[in-house]
Amino acid sequence: MPRNNQQDTASWDAREVRRAEEHRPRKKRRRRVRLIPYLLFVLVISAILAGSGWLVVSEFCSFNRAPVEAEVEITAEDDLSSIAKKLKADGLIDYPWLFKLVGRLSHAESKIGIGTYTLNQDMDYLALISAMHNASGNLNADVVKVTIPEGYTVQQILALLASKGVNTEEALTEAAKTASFTYDFIKDTGELSRLEGYLFPDTYEFYLNEKPASAIKRLLDNFNRKMTEERMQAVEESGYSLKEIITIASLIEKETDGTDHAKIASVIYNRLNDSGSHGTYKMLNIDAALLYALPDHEGALTNADKKVDSPYNLYTHAGLPPTPIANPGIASIDAALHPETTDYYYYALGKDGKHHFSTTLSEHNAFLASGDYGG
Repeated sequence: MPRNNQQDTASWDAREVRRAEEHRPRKKRRRRVRLIPYLLFVLVISAILAGSGWLVVSEFCSFNRAPVEAEVEITAEDDLSSIAKKLKADGLIDYPWLFKLVGRLSHAESKIGIGTYTLNQDMDYLALISAMHNASGNLNADVVKVTIPEGYTVQQILALLASKGVNTEEALTEAAKTASFTYDFIKDTGELSRLEGYLFPDTYEFYLNEKPASAIKRLLDNFNRKMTEERMQAVEESGYSLKEIITIASLIEKETDGTDHAKIASVIYNRLNDSGSHGTYKMLNIDAALLYALPDHEGALTNADKKVDSPYNLYTHAGLPPTPIANPGIASIDAALHPETTDYYYYALGKDGKHHFSTTLSEHNAFLASGDYGG
C-alpha cells in the first residue's frame, strides 16, 4: 500500500527530535555540586599549610616569643638531638625537630662547642647556633675531663690543666695574668692573684689545646653561676665585700677538717669583730695564709717563718690577707656567709683528725699540752 506522506514526515520528525536530544550536551549540575566540596577541601588544606608555614617561619625567625633568658650548658656528650631538648626545656624553641633539621643543614655540630652559653628569645635558630660557637673546638673535637679539687690555688689549677693537655702552663699563666674577662670581680692587675678565689672547683670538660682564656673563662662562669641572687644578697647583708667574703671562704677551705666549716667561720669572725673584751684577737694567726706566701716551704712552720714580712703573714698583720689564698668550694662560701654563732676564738687539730675549739687561751693551751693534740 502506498505510504501516507504526512505520517512518514511525522515519524521522521520524531526521530530527528530524539536524535537531537540524544546528542544535546547534558547540564553539568552534578559536576558543579561535586566541585564545591573539592574547593572547600583545597581551601582548608591551603589554610592549614599556610598556617603551618607561618608557624614554622615564626618559629625559625623567633617571632612573637615570650621573653626568656637561659644559660645552656653543652657538654661533650651532647649532640643536636640533646641540644634541641635543652633548648626546648628552657623555652628557647618550640620544635626540636625543626632545630635539628636546621642544624644538620647548617653543619651545626662543626660550630657548636662545649661550654655554658647565655641565650635569649630574640635569637633565631641560626643565631642560637652561632651563639653556641666556641672558637676553641666543636662537638667533634677531642676533649678531656678535669676535676679541680677544692682548695687548689690558681697556680695549682693551671698546672693541673696543663698536665691534662688543655694547653701549656706558660700559655695558661699568661692568659690568667693578662686576658680580659667581663666580670667586675676580676681586675686587670697583671697578677695571678687577681683570679684567686674565683676559679670554681668542679669537674669540667675542656678541648685539648683549647684557647687558654676560653678554658679559664669556663671556671669563672661557673663561679658566677654559683653566686646566685640569694648568695649575693647575703654578701650585701654581711657588711663585707665579695672579695672579703671569698677571702674568708678561702681561709675556711684551707683550715677545715671537712666537717666544721661554719665553726671555723665563727672563729674568724669572732676575731675580726673582737672589741677587746677577750683580749686582742684581730690577728687571725692562720698558718695557711702564711704558707700561701711561702709556696716552696716544706715541713712545719717555725717561729722564724712567723716573722716573715708579708701581708699574708696573719701573725704580724691584722685582719684579712690582701687576696683569697685558694679557690673555695660552695660549703666554705656558704659558711663565710652563714657562720655559726659561738664564743670560740681558738681551734687546734686533734689526733682524731678533728678540730677542737676553745673559748679562752688557757683552754686552748691546755688542749695543746694534752695527749689529744695532733701536733
